[in-house]
Amino acid sequence: MSHHTPRSQRTNLYQRLLHSLWHDRRISGAIATVLAILLGLAIAHVMPRGPATATQALIVMVTSFAVGGVAGLVMQSRWAMLLATIAYAIAIEIGRLHIVGPTVDAIRLNEPFGILALILGRGFHGLVGVLPMILGVHWGIAIARSLSGNLVPTIHSIKLGRWAIAATIGLVILAVLIALPASTPPILGANGKPLAGSIASLEKVRLGGQNQWIMLRGHSIDQPVLLYLSGGPGQSDLAYSRVLFDDLSRNFVVVSWDQRGTGKSYAALDPTSTLTLDQAISDTIELTQYLRNRFSEKKIYLMGESWGSTLGVLAVQRQPQLYYAWIGSGQMVSQRETDRRIYQDILALAIKTGDTSLATKMRAYGEPPYADSPYANAFVLGQYDRLSPTYTPPQSYIQRGTAANIEPWGILGSEYNLVEKVNVLRGLIDMFTVMYPQLQNIDFRQTVKQLEVPVYLLDGAAELKGRRDLALEWFELLKAPHKQWLSFENAAHSVAFEQFEAVSRIMVETILPKTYLE
Repeated sequence: MSHHTPRSQRTNLYQRLLHSLWHDRRISGAIATVLAILLGLAIAHVMPRGPATATQALIVMVTSFAVGGVAGLVMQSRWAMLLATIAYAIAIEIGRLHIVGPTVDAIRLNEPFGILALILGRGFHGLVGVLPMILGVHWGIAIARSLSGNLVPTIHSIKLGRWAIAATIGLVILAVLIALPASTPPILGANGKPLAGSIASLEKVRLGGQNQWIMLRGHSIDQPVLLYLSGGPGQSDLAYSRVLFDDLSRNFVVVSWDQRGTGKSYAALDPTSTLTLDQAISDTIELTQYLRNRFSEKKIYLMGESWGSTLGVLAVQRQPQLYYAWIGSGQMVSQRETDRRIYQDILALAIKTGDTSLATKMRAYGEPPYADSPYANAFVLGQYDRLSPTYTPPQSYIQRGTAANIEPWGILGSEYNLVEKVNVLRGLIDMFTVMYPQLQNIDFRQTVKQLEVPVYLLDGAAELKGRRDLALEWFELLKAPHKQWLSFENAAHSVAFEQFEAVSRIMVETILPKTYLE
């Protein structure tokens, strides 16, 4: 005798269960709500800032669609859309109350920066989480209607509206786009094929217990290594450095690093309690050691831009024996004093030009460090062009950047997959918020009066006075085995990028011969 329940009995049981749920909206609504809450809490725990990798985005899409499908099935009502999505959203917000950053903090629609944070944070999560859930509800309702007559629905028995069919196709296309991997183009030889002995790769490395990403590009792996530290804090420069450091990659293995919490490394932002300045310095040194060992180099070269110039100096100060030389571009000396001077310059400009609105806003912010950071910093950044001297960057810089098709902000570069393109901006917003307040007590004029490596500072004559004057003051005070101030008329803050051709020549013709020991 068989101990299994006959199929006809199971069929009747399922039908009775579904019909009872359809006739008791309290139970079916409770099921839909609980499932949405559980999913929201789970996602808030695993990915509190929303999906930060392609895998996470696909998981959110699938699970949200499934929960929406069950909600639509058990409720057989469009009210399931409202119930499930609201429960899901509330659960996520509650589950991540301990997380800080503009993309998860209170919504501020009165600030352009706040609107951007909303789009990048909750907006992107809504695209890959809420929309699939709504679509899932429609599928669930359609299946429920089919089930009311048949236990096992067929494709022909499931009736979907045209918009739902179109949305399903769109969701599949979005999933495919998210799944497409990132890559950096190979370095080609004269025959148009990948150059033998070259390196062009995106790689994940473990630094400070966190997964972080680097890009390595060089015409030969036997060349000296140059590690580039991008600015921000929070900026990702992978696409820019690939395009603008191509000349450098002929004579160096150029390594560009998405620091923890930025770009491809955005998923490593949390826990923010361990994202400290000291840890960032340690990560820099750990990456240096990794590169030395991998390429069998006694030392490497270190170059930093803006915030990267702060991080680089501190790393060189801590472990000078690891570096052949320090190259600073847009050299920062004291973030707090720079901000204070720029604040005074903007206020003076507002008074001089009769811009009472600007003057009122700046006085409302008060002197740096701004209490309303990063919103105040974002607004002040928008005024920099009004303070900057007029200059014309080299045509080669404009042409190469335009031809590369990586703008805006480099996010169109192939080095980022679809989620990472969002992360480029999310990282700049959230990582800045965590790290920048930790830089307020830095002043190299007081704490870094000596470096035990050769120092080369790349100066843009059109740099803001609040930065440039401090760099000049520090340079005069600094003691080093060798120091050199290299100034360019047609450059401002991003000298290494704007003057990439000249910088490449200086690295090869001046710095390399004086410092490199094979």
